[in-house]
Amino acid sequence: MDYAKVTRINLARLLKEGGTARASGVVEEAFWVGEERFPLEGEASWKVAVSSVGGNEYWLSGEVEGVVYMECRRCLKPTPTPVHAHFQHMLRYEQGLEGVVFHEEDEDEYYAFGEPDLDLLPFLTEAFVTEMPYTVLCEEGCKGLCPVCGADRNLVDCGHEAETPHPFQALKDLLPEL
Repeated sequence: MDYAKVTRINLARLLKEGGTARASGVVEEAFWVGEERFPLEGEASWKVAVSSVGGNEYWLSGEVEGVVYMECRRCLKPTPTPVHAHFQHMLRYEQGLEGVVFHEEDEDEYYAFGEPDLDLLPFLTEAFVTEMPYTVLCEEGCKGLCPVCGADRNLVDCGHEAETPHPFQALKDLLPEL
């Protein structure tokens, strides 16, 4: 499949004639949320469909799939993690509106847009990042980092023993006579 390297869909024809508009493409290198970067292994592919549902309302549905590098929760090694996310949003066309604006009225949620050229990157980013797992392990038996010297225990045996604190250790200072 030949993917476009843009994250936009032109809805001019859909706004005039109704029906459904489809697009697909890729996101290269990384997703960004503010200053935080989520690096990709290769590219993340996406596809969307926008359908007219009457009046100035449209239904956006799509999916985005790729492999993101996340830090292992034990050793901090960059770990490739597959992510496949689906998303659906109600859109409302408001001519002349600049950008995309989220509205929440009672139980009604929608995104308003005013230009026929709709930027999909915010929708793709939100779906992808929301679907990422909270933590990952580079491998099931990851030994993690040494709490004494910081060495990666998967690569070297630093000789330090992990101290297992006794549950009543804090009471020792409170009751010195015991």
